[in-house]
Formats: sequence, structure tokens, C-alpha cells
Amino acid sequence: MAAPATKDAHLDEFIEYLRTQRRLSENTILGYRSDLVQLLSFLDEGLLEASHSSLRAFLASRHRELSPRSMCRKLAAIRSFYRFAKRRGWLDNSPAARIRSAQVPKKLPQLLDHDEMSALLKAPDPKTNLGLRDRALLELLYATGMRVSELVGLNIHDVDIQDRIARVRGKGGKERLVPFGRHARESLQLYFSARGGLLSGSKKPAPDALFLNRFGGRLSDRSVRRLLDRAIVRAGVLHDISPHVLRHTFATHLLQEGADLRCIQEFLGHSSLSTTQGYTQVDMKHIMKVYDSAHPRTGRGRKGS
Repeated sequence: MAAPATKDAHLDEFIEYLRTQRRLSENTILGYRSDLVQLLSFLDEGLLEASHSSLRAFLASRHRELSPRSMCRKLAAIRSFYRFAKRRGWLDNSPAARIRSAQVPKKLPQLLDHDEMSALLKAPDPKTNLGLRDRALLELLYATGMRVSELVGLNIHDVDIQDRIARVRGKGGKERLVPFGRHARESLQLYFSARGGLLSGSKKPAPDALFLNRFGGRLSDRSVRRLLDRAIVRAGVLHDISPHVLRHTFATHLLQEGADLRCIQEFLGHSSLSTTQGYTQVDMKHIMKVYDSAHPRTGRGRKGS
């Protein structure tokens, strides 16, 4: 559902641009809108009359209550609006151009090792329809690295079982083709044999949806979180993880096995290679192992020993 109009026509035009031209997700649009409405309420003047100092004063007023990451997101919304205003010719210069971002400490993504990942994939009970669904879902998440929102948005016709290819709709409505392995295919085939049991008797079925809930409707993001929590307990994984951890794990395991970073970028649907680098982590032990086996002066590399 589209957000209601604001008291500022320029802001409304910017929001419409985000929706129709940049095709951002509704959650992102609502976040931008909320940040800019807060700014508008703080200012004594309109958005186009705001000065560099008034924008700094607004951000300073939020500094104590928000984390550096949240401050960076708020500043990103403000900068984006004023860049848009400048392109539209409403302003000659952006008052936000010289405001520096807060320093956000870089956090390495949490990962599962190969044994933990294997245990997690085997955790769902294959004797039940929901267990077959959960196993297929986890296998596909790990096999493709797709986002949970992309996974629950998949329809039956988006998955080619024979050629092992999934058509994924990512951010901004961009489509990409992502391969998956034989284990994922086998799990999907078993799930398809049980899928009719989830659809039968449903009052509000979603026959096109790939993954169904227990009532035959489309599975939600929140439901994926819950089924993952159950699988974590059954697998004996000793730390809490989110569905996004499977995306990090997918990328890092590919990189550790020698996959090209640009291929991983395509699989993940990133527009920037630097974003992909943030999703991958190779531990120092693995780096040293590669170095020792490759460098001719380590005593192990090639025939230099």
C-alpha cells in the first residue's frame, strides 16, 4: 500500500520517484519517507529552504538516541532527497553535500562451517509434508544465496528442476538466473510430491507459490525465521543465526572453494562488487593454507620444497 501524501509536494514527488523510477522496496521507501518527514517536522522552514547548519542540527538532535548505522541510513535518505532536488533544478547546491557520515564499525558476517551447515540441512523431519518443505527451502537458500524475500516470492514456474535454474526477482524488480545443485533438486522433487497435501482443503490457497505454509497459502518471511529457529535446535547449532547468515555462508563457501568474486556477485544480485566483498569472509587459517600451498618459497608450494 502506498504511503499517504505529506505536507510537502517536493517530498511527495521524491517518494514517487523512488517508487516508479528507482523501484525500491516498499520498506525502503517507507524508511526514507519517515526520515524526511522527521526532518520536515524539525525544520522551521521547508525542505528546500534548509541550510547546511539546520541539517547538522537535526542530525545532532538524533545522535544520542540512534546507533551510527541508523544515523548513516538517515543521512543517506537526506542526501538522496537533495541530490534529486538538485537534478530537478529546485536547488543549485545540496545543503547535505558536506555532511560527513558517522563511522560504522565493520562487523564480520556470522557464518556456519561445513559441518554446521550439513547438520542444519538434515534437521527437518522428512517424514512430514512440512519437514520436506523445510528441507527443500533450506537447501535452496544455501544453494543459491538468495534473500529470504526473494525466496518466498518464488512461484512454481520460476524453478526449472530439469536444468537446475531459479529465476529470482531481486531488489528494484531486477531478475537474475541462479543455478542450484543436485541436492537442492532432489529435496525440491520430494517436496513437490508432498506439496499437494498442503494445498488440499485450504480456504485461501496460493497454487502458484513455490513454498506454502501449513494452510496452503504463500509462506512469509517471518515463517522462514521460525522454521530456521526449529532447525537450529534440532541440528544442535550452538549460536543463533538469521536466514541472512545462509546468504553469507553461501558466498564464503564458494569463495573458499575458488569461485570468482564476480560470479558470486552475479549469484547474489549485487550491483556493486564492493557489496559482495562485504558478504564474504575467508578466515586466516584458510588464507595461510592457500598461501603455504601456492607460494614457491614456503617449502610447500610447487616443487620448491
